[in-house]
Amino acid sequence: MSDETNLTTLPIVPVKRTVLFPGVMMPVTIGRPRSIAAVEAASKSEDKTLLIVAQRQPDLEQPTQTDLYAIGTKAIIKQIGRTPDGQLHTLVQGVDRQVLIKLERLDPFLEGRVRPLSLEGESGAEADALHRAIIDLTGELTKLVQTSGVTEALLSLGMDPDPISLAYRVASLLNLTLAEEQALLEASTREDLLRNVYAALAREVQILQLRNKIASDAQEKIGKTQREYILREQLKAIQRELGEDEDEEGDVAELRRRIREADLPESVKKDAERELARLAKLPPSAGDHQVIRNYLELVLELPWKKSSEDSLELARVRQVLDEDHYGIKEVKERIVEHLAVLKLNPTAKAPILCLVGPPGVGKTSLGQSVARALGRKFERVSLGGVHDEAELRGHRRTYVGAMPGSIIQALRRAGVNNPVVMLDEVDKVGRDFRGDPAAALLEILDPAQNHTFRDHYLDLPFDLSKIMFITTANTLDPISQPLLDRMEVIRLPGYSEQEKFEIAQRYLWPRRVQEAGLKRELVRLSPELLTLVIARYTREAGVRQLEQQLGKLARKIALKIAESPAEQAESAIEITKEEVQEWLGTERFQPEEIRKELPPGVATGLAWTPTGGDVLYVETSLLPGSHDLTLTGQLGEVMQESARAARSYLWSHAEGMGLDISRFKRNGLHIHVPSGAIPKDGPSAGVTMATALASAYTGVPVRRDTAMTGEISLSGLVLPVGGIKEKVLAAHRAGITRVILPKANEKDLKEVPEEVHKAVQFILAERIDDVLRAAIEETGEAAAKKTGQAAAAETVEVL
Repeated sequence: MSDETNLTTLPIVPVKRTVLFPGVMMPVTIGRPRSIAAVEAASKSEDKTLLIVAQRQPDLEQPTQTDLYAIGTKAIIKQIGRTPDGQLHTLVQGVDRQVLIKLERLDPFLEGRVRPLSLEGESGAEADALHRAIIDLTGELTKLVQTSGVTEALLSLGMDPDPISLAYRVASLLNLTLAEEQALLEASTREDLLRNVYAALAREVQILQLRNKIASDAQEKIGKTQREYILREQLKAIQRELGEDEDEEGDVAELRRRIREADLPESVKKDAERELARLAKLPPSAGDHQVIRNYLELVLELPWKKSSEDSLELARVRQVLDEDHYGIKEVKERIVEHLAVLKLNPTAKAPILCLVGPPGVGKTSLGQSVARALGRKFERVSLGGVHDEAELRGHRRTYVGAMPGSIIQALRRAGVNNPVVMLDEVDKVGRDFRGDPAAALLEILDPAQNHTFRDHYLDLPFDLSKIMFITTANTLDPISQPLLDRMEVIRLPGYSEQEKFEIAQRYLWPRRVQEAGLKRELVRLSPELLTLVIARYTREAGVRQLEQQLGKLARKIALKIAESPAEQAESAIEITKEEVQEWLGTERFQPEEIRKELPPGVATGLAWTPTGGDVLYVETSLLPGSHDLTLTGQLGEVMQESARAARSYLWSHAEGMGLDISRFKRNGLHIHVPSGAIPKDGPSAGVTMATALASAYTGVPVRRDTAMTGEISLSGLVLPVGGIKEKVLAAHRAGITRVILPKANEKDLKEVPEEVHKAVQFILAERIDDVLRAAIEETGEAAAKKTGQAAAAETVEVL
């Protein structure tokens, strides 16, 4: 232990990510203000010495004593240079090791009390042996290193007779971490220092030897490949001179045999043989070798002439369709019609059906049922979000990673050329700079063109006319007209509550019970509770939400049985209303009910929504002293135009209807449709607005048991609208017994379920006068006087 006389005070310069060893020259770039001040202070001293010490965390800009290593190196400043940006370039030489006892001050630069630290031990046999071993490894390292500056430094090391100086100089040239360098600096004995330097040097030599071996092996492999290519070309030349077949064995021979045995069309066979001849001339290392091989594999796997036999027993087809789906008679009839045609004319082209309807009505699953009924393979291609035309037509083989399109891949998977291919979500096809996939569908779905469809990858005509394409869409608006013309549109409207009840009882509840690991005969859901779930917890056109709610009930029952082993007996479990309300939570929807009283100016209308029909009320109010027409309730442009047309018609026919025309001049008008947070649009509220306005101007209320729908014209005609089935079902749910419809929509009543048809009276109207006569409460002479109807007016047709 040094006494007090060995203590000195030195300026301190912390350095990052490196260590200065005694006897080693090292350049240091200094930019921190404290370090610059320390260098300047040391340069003004007589011996120009300072302490170079490494800091533990390199990201600290102002380290304290705890952030510095306790052992550093005393150094002499040999050279100082200043850059334009204020930094110092210094060249320092290590002198000896120093222990940092205590920092005396922090500003304007670090200065601390230090004492020298010498290496213990004397030169002995072990030290001499390690010295010679380090010299030998240094010579080996010189042979492996290819950098000229490092090589010269290593050559000079072998002439250093001092083992400690040699060790420190070698350590400064190795790729060591900061912790490893600091450990060498802190070595307590000469033997420890030499031993650690020898281990680090040996590891560096081993790494360089391995690196050179890897580089040599890679170069040898490249040379071997080139040599094999030359020898293979020479072999081919010798075989051609001898007249021998150059490649009757291996993969080429196998592909040749498969082409010979495959039942390919003649034009396809010629192209396959031409590609095979190209493949035989290419070495396996050539880039096109695998591309041609993959192409030939695809050609051989495609079902050029292989078809599956259709099940043409119409009775069985009807049975399969009825087993899988309830209702949708039109779709089932269309499938049976096609089979009847195939039975009489096997060469008939398959139809292209487009199933259009809201989500959850069973469009996708219907395609699977059709395939099962026909006895054909089923393949589904999702078009939702497809933006690249190559997804359908494939990529040309000139591109890296080229693949055939999804249609050809579907045929490859199916293994027959007449599967049922479902193109799902055709209305959600995108379009961008990569092309328009909808345009590619024009050829795929056109019976006059798809018998010679050419995929970009395959580049051979393939007959798609035997495929039965079924497309699905939620709406027809995004589909281009040319594409729509190629498809036969079949609409799948929303289900009534009775239809949902049957679907849930036959399909959804048994499936969910089975998925939950329960036995159907041991879990009972009464019809009343099933109706409650349909009416109070779902409101949709399809049955997807209904299936989710039934699945929730099944999981709750499974949890109840799993937690209570006593419940696992073979006794049946009856679900109660209280359990349904507890498991499914608060009822999400309240049943639609008609208003008990309708004041003058309020009429009941019917609307279509993506989740089914709905009942809405049009409310009107006269505003004395105003002349404006105010419309509220988030009404769209079409609905606003219907309101203006209704007001204009009543104003222009006020005299004939017995209305006081001065009321139009003296009063403004406010029309409001409740549920203001929901946007509304469409022309079907025209007759409702006209009726509400007539009621407001005459002061006669509209019948509360009557709802209506239809578009109006400025001349008083009632024009047809869509969604009749959904609207009638909504009126029936609300307890409305009279529905006014346009005369032109009489044909749509055949879609209404029989039980609804019996409970609702339908009134068909051709003009607004017919609507007013059927909707206004007063009858007889008073109604004729206030509505302007003659006593001998034509009788409204009632169904």
